[in-house]
Amino acid sequence: MRKLILLLFICIGGATYAQENWGDLKKNNLTIKEIPPVWPGCSGSIKELDTCFNQQLSSHIMSNFKYPVQEYKKNIQGLVVVSFKINTEGFVEIKGVTGGNKGLQEAAKTNILKIPQLTPGMMGGKPREINMRVPFSFKTNK
Repeated sequence: MRKLILLLFICIGGATYAQENWGDLKKNNLTIKEIPPVWPGCSGSIKELDTCFNQQLSSHIMSNFKYPVQEYKKNIQGLVVVSFKINTEGFVEIKGVTGGNKGLQEAAKTNILKIPQLTPGMMGGKPREINMRVPFSFKTNK
């Protein structure tokens, strides 16, 4: 009978110990890396993809930058910030535009909407929306 009680105590005590070590979620941290959106033609490591994306986005903005004629003639200047997301299909969706006047805002928005379809950002093997903000500085040299 003593052996049975001792065996029972060891089993219950062992189960309690195992639950404490394996059941504590604070000890089991899982890190999932986010993969940024990929611009067409970019490849490499996550860091290289991110660098390539930033370079391509800067190039795109500079090559598609158009100062609205009316605002330029009136010497209207300002900083416009476009908030947008790259959705799970890789397309740009404008979330908001702030600063400047309507003409400057439309020019900045049009520039961002010309971004080509991208490979969407990923997390845990699933496409994920990525939020972004881009500032546009409209200045005249008059």
